[in-house]
Amino acid sequence: MAEGSASPSIPAKILLPIDFSPSSQPALEMAADLAQHFHAELHPVNVIPRFSTASLPDLVPATLIQEAGAYAERHLAKCHTVLTARGVRSASSVEVGNDVVGNIMQVVERENIDLVVISTQGNQAGIRWYSARLPKRSSSLCSAH
Repeated sequence: MAEGSASPSIPAKILLPIDFSPSSQPALEMAADLAQHFHAELHPVNVIPRFSTASLPDLVPATLIQEAGAYAERHLAKCHTVLTARGVRSASSVEVGNDVVGNIMQVVERENIDLVVISTQGNQAGIRWYSARLPKRSSSLCSAH
């Protein structure tokens, strides 16, 4: 758990991997509600996949990652404004790498995240949250529909 948690079961820091798709909006709402309820800090993170320039077609500009980063920063700033208006403390980051899950786990470690809220798509669309700091790095899964 993050230092300062009143109880091992009460999260102090919540991570929300977000891609700004329509399905990520309900996850943002759920994460904000959880952060309000637990008086926790919410940390939205956007992970930009890094591709080898050799694998990119000639039509893709070399500045793709920089443009994606600027786009993410603008949207994360909007998230921060909305969260602040709701009374939710927040800090965000943009990560770049070849391993999206690995990048998210690095943020979990670096930021001492207690809870991860993930939006999913598909036949069983819904919002999931994972406890990030359990013994032996095991995780528990809860579903919110």
